Amino acid sequence: MTNFHFTAATGNPNVVAFANGDVTGDRVMDQIYLTGTKTPDSPYIRDIILHVRDGRTGVVTSITLHNNEGYNPTLFLGDFTGNGVDDILIGMSTGGSGGIINYYIVSFVGNQVRFLFDSDVYNNHFHYEVNYQDHYKVEVISRPNNERYIIDISTRDASYLNEIYDRNGKLKSPITGFVDPLSGLYPVDFDSNGVYELLAYQKISGRYHADGLGYMLNTLGWENNGFALQQQYLGIFGASL
Repeated sequence: MTNFHFTAATGNPNVVAFANGDVTGDRVMDQIYLTGTKTPDSPYIRDIILHVRDGRTGVVTSITLHNNEGYNPTLFLGDFTGNGVDDILIGMSTGGSGGIINYYIVSFVGNQVRFLFDSDVYNNHFHYEVNYQDHYKVEVISRPNNERYIIDISTRDASYLNEIYDRNGKLKSPITGFVDPLSGLYPVDFDSNGVYELLAYQKISGRYHADGLGYMLNTLGWENNGFALQQQYLGIFGASL
């Protein structure tokens, strides 16, 4: 598999990402590429479309993405389902303050388009609650799997804590935080069997985006015709000694 990245010329559709691999399953290398139109005076790309050129027949199939604009569109080819055929992972950054990135995984086995992963579907499923608690704690609840995590924020700057807590460590008023949509989706072959799992990153924030508390880390694997949650971790930021 070979991956390339291109820079689009302003005003006209251009190839913005390119990869070679067998995505049809006939053991002939296909050409997979994204086209898009660069906006004036900006690296932002609009009207991003996925194209697959069948290496055996030369027929090109164009696939529309409902989130079809962003920065730095990328392609990655790998087998996510275990059928021995490459699938197509697409990413494009929204450029917002949350570092949100839209992702798709598309199967093209037998020249049939099938969406295996859509970040909108993922984001709508993985809901969290972030609640500040007394004594310098923040509770994070993951609703899909009913898991609860506690973040200790007692090492934060005193001025930050004094805005939130009284001298006895009690909350001055209720505070809720939030978990952003996907900011990273990384293919990782955790068990070295040639089939990729997904490692998903979502930022946990306190009172505002820059008030980062850590990340939710979900590992997903292909099970029963869809991606299922395998493991979940909460990663926190360290403090200087």
